Amino acid sequence: MNTDPLFCTLRNVDIARLIRSAKQVVCYAAPGVQPEVAKAMVDTGARLGPEMLTVCLDFDERVMRMGYGEIDAVKLLREAGISVRSAPGLRTALVIADNTGFIFTPTALYLEAEPTGRAAHNAIRMSDEQSAMFIDAEPTGISAPNAIRMSGEQMAEALARLSPAAKAIAVAQAKTPEEKKRIEALPLDVGSKQITNAQFSNVASSLEKAPPVRFDLARQVRVFEPYLQYVELSLTGAAIQRHRLAIPPRIQKLGSSEELEKRLRTTFELIEKGSKLTSKPLDDALDEIRKNFTPSLGKYHGRVVLKAAKPHLVKRLEEFRTKLKSHQADVAAELQQHLDKSRKEIVDYYLPRVVETPPDALVGQMLSGKPSDDEARQWLNGELNRVFPNAKALVDEMALGERYKDVTFETLNREDFLESVKAAFPSVDWDKAYAEFRAAGESDGKKSDG
Repeated sequence: MNTDPLFCTLRNVDIARLIRSAKQVVCYAAPGVQPEVAKAMVDTGARLGPEMLTVCLDFDERVMRMGYGEIDAVKLLREAGISVRSAPGLRTALVIADNTGFIFTPTALYLEAEPTGRAAHNAIRMSDEQSAMFIDAEPTGISAPNAIRMSGEQMAEALARLSPAAKAIAVAQAKTPEEKKRIEALPLDVGSKQITNAQFSNVASSLEKAPPVRFDLARQVRVFEPYLQYVELSLTGAAIQRHRLAIPPRIQKLGSSEELEKRLRTTFELIEKGSKLTSKPLDDALDEIRKNFTPSLGKYHGRVVLKAAKPHLVKRLEEFRTKLKSHQADVAAELQQHLDKSRKEIVDYYLPRVVETPPDALVGQMLSGKPSDDEARQWLNGELNRVFPNAKALVDEMALGERYKDVTFETLNREDFLESVKAAFPSVDWDKAYAEFRAAGESDGKKSDG
């Protein structure tokens, strides 16, 4: 009775050691291959002959960007004369070394780190010599099983269905004529082709132009992504009371007096102070939303919203948009009257000056040297037409802006980030999240030499 465990933890370092223990054949099929596993294959291929190794991958840049493998590992195998075939879409993985084999779930390092804990001493059935080589320390940490042991019949069938080369190996290893005949009759299930030089160059070039992100950093960012999102809220165009009109230079030269001094200099306030068209109630309402849902993390961080509270923020902003539309309707009904009144004040103020001392710009367009009131008024309005807005254009510019951005590693890694978040959201257990953040950042480069 076989008492070896069916499930076990199989990491890249374990796979590399298993491959190095091979004395006859090696078969490896997975989405991708990591450098330490490839190096073990190269060393084993030098000892057994590269033809005794079967390697099948999904050779695609997207696979490598997910962290299933590296282009340098494939390059290492090809340079060692080991045949590497590509099977598009391959996600299940298996490794076979002589009479020991496993089906395992490869780790996408972009999403998570490799399983923790050492494989148990009896996870792989070996001789005492092989076991000593394969396991160099007592089990530590919490095991995360990701592999299932294959039976001898399963290994033979997997080889036969993987590739022509692997099938030839399975036939050669058959112990009886009946088994040999059965294996020969099995069809190939995995459609694979040899990776060509052109195919390799295309993938390598794409990865060089846009290298994959560091997987440990990507994992750290994802710890906080479910919690936080940066947000910028802006109300534009609503503050009509702040609009100032630049007086055309030709009119400025006519001079002014104290009556309009507060409003009329080189610029002119379109709306008088205290007008009911002011946006102050809207500004106050938006500030209240910011205060309640998007606290500031300080000068260098900006404002953030808890993603759990974001639906409530969105609802309040929809209510705010309703208020904004109402304000626009109120403004549209009266604004043009205010603009016309402001224009009339400017024209009435400057009209006598234009008639008394007509500017050259007006004189140059007249048949007589002295303008009438109508001619002076027409000239002033023509100058103001260049700078005076209309009510509809101003109302149409009123808008609420929303901009959301996900957290980045650079902002998360600032020294004051955690303390700022704690102060902004004191009821959330940020220490737990930060512990996960630190754990997710464990370097992918801490690998055994195998």
